[in-house]
Amino acid sequence: MRTRLEQPGRVTPPSRQRVRVAAVELDPLTEHEVVARVFAELRHGRGGHVLTPNVDICRLAARDPELRALVGRADLAVADGMPLVWASRLLGTPLPERVTGADLIWALSEAAARHGVPVYLLGGPPGAAEGAAVALRARCPRLVVAGTQAPPYGFESAPGGVAAIRDALRAAAPGLVFVGLGFPKQDRLIEVLRADLPGAWFVGCGSAVVFAAGAVRRAPEWMRGAGLEWLFRLLSEPGRLARRYLVHDVPFALRLLAGCAVRRAVRRAVRLAPTSAPGSGTPRRG
Repeated sequence: MRTRLEQPGRVTPPSRQRVRVAAVELDPLTEHEVVARVFAELRHGRGGHVLTPNVDICRLAARDPELRALVGRADLAVADGMPLVWASRLLGTPLPERVTGADLIWALSEAAARHGVPVYLLGGPPGAAEGAAVALRARCPRLVVAGTQAPPYGFESAPGGVAAIRDALRAAAPGLVFVGLGFPKQDRLIEVLRADLPGAWFVGCGSAVVFAAGAVRRAPEWMRGAGLEWLFRLLSEPGRLARRYLVHDVPFALRLLAGCAVRRAVRRAVRLAPTSAPGSGTPRRG
């Protein structure tokens, strides 16, 4: 399916050097720059994989080399978590902003509507992908939703489970695929699916599909900017999220920020320490 993107144009310049935070490497891009990069690559028939590491993903990647490699193989990896942005600033290699999957699903869909790129929604509980499609089309009336799918629990190990998804995607031929199955399941699946749609971009977007559908409410804007979206989600779903946030993620984030602050203080102390060059002292008289 040809789109208005398929026209001569300048190839996107190489991305800036990645920033290493909490054992993973992140691209220092704004949301606007991510959208521009994805559609520049689509224009030239090149697909890719957007991964949005948050504190939980970084915690898992820090202790598992295979997951760390999975993050590293993504074409774009952007920080979905204010503690990662804060840590990068402490390290002196600041990321420009937080870029969440829940925001990218809207920004990329708006661009897809403008450029005539069909999208596909994959993930969430039954009905969530369809609900997200309705909400996205309400905001972007020209958006083409090539298909939706909610894979059943355990599809990845069921006979024919992944094959059914591959067949549906090949038939739909989207240019942009939002995969909301949670890390690392969604991103492992993306690596399999890309072989069938090498010119499409896949976005591992976690809960973005259910957020877009309105099935789960997002935190107010002020809480997101203050790095408190996790607290809003914890208060909304304490039974499901208490252990993840209180036992694992918050202690990891505090250790990360403390370690970055210590490294910054040590670097500053070394930089300010007086030095004496050899032979610079007052010569002794014989």
